[in-house]
Amino acid sequence: MLSYGLGALIYGPLAKGANYKKILFLSLGFFSLANLTAGIAPNIYLLFSARILAGISGSAIIPLSLILLAQTTEAQERGKRVGGFFSLTFISSLLGLFLSGLIFWRWIFLLPAFAGILVCLGIYFYFPELTVEKKKIKFNYFQVLSDKKIFRLFVYIFLISFIYHGIRQWLGVYFSTIYGLEQFLISMLLTTISLSGIFGESLGGVLADRLGRIKVVNIGVSLMLATLISLLFKNALFFLFIIMFVWGLGWTFNHAGISTFLTDLPHQHLYESASLNSSVRFISGGLGAVLGGVLAQRGFNLGFMFFGFCLLMLLLLNKKLILREAKR
Repeated sequence: MLSYGLGALIYGPLAKGANYKKILFLSLGFFSLANLTAGIAPNIYLLFSARILAGISGSAIIPLSLILLAQTTEAQERGKRVGGFFSLTFISSLLGLFLSGLIFWRWIFLLPAFAGILVCLGIYFYFPELTVEKKKIKFNYFQVLSDKKIFRLFVYIFLISFIYHGIRQWLGVYFSTIYGLEQFLISMLLTTISLSGIFGESLGGVLADRLGRIKVVNIGVSLMLATLISLLFKNALFFLFIIMFVWGLGWTFNHAGISTFLTDLPHQHLYESASLNSSVRFISGGLGAVLGGVLAQRGFNLGFMFFGFCLLMLLLLNKKLILREAKR
């Protein structure tokens, strides 16, 4: 996650002057090589090194995708396409989770390696030669973040990702400790979040076009807050599945709204902002998981109340943190 978060900072500025096709081809090529190395690694040290390379190379996809969607899609259609894109990421993530319970661990790396080679060939032969602005490649992150409105937007992204992962990473432990559930039921509850995410990203993207980005973002936070309040009480298993579905729906509504909002930013800020989005989300998510573990040791309800209070503050302060929407 850390190598992904730091690696993502490379690709937005690189896209200013380099050819998208070449960036995608090379990044996926190195991603395939990293997974192949991990799959055949004879020791933990080579495996660890391969995972770092996989994070750096794999982090190209989301920033470049957001930039391409912003440049090739009309504003009133962006939400639908951003939501569709992230729905596909949830489907692939769910498929990977399913396969990880069935196949030998080395194939968890080897299958993406072989699939990545096929995608590289597809990019080489079929990906269009998009016109690229021949700008000098500069990393203008300080300049972008010096804009107070954009800085506050990324503070919001940092906080929402911090809160989400502070809860999400410890839900399995919560279900085991408080409810005494077995591995299969815990897996099914967590899978429900991913299933909800497939639906939530697409619907959230469509609603972002129709209702507006900020309304969808706030609906998402409200659903997440309702989930945490529900978890303060003992619930029947049936209701736990409903709560997990709502939790995933709330997160993906918020995610789709914010991601679409990023594609609306002024052109001169688009490249760095697309990279910052991935970087900030992964780094803050890791930090949130650490704090979530500390709070879980002192009591899960303490964690739910703390992160619930944070969500309430985000809901009340969103007008100060999130930019006004561009007129479409």
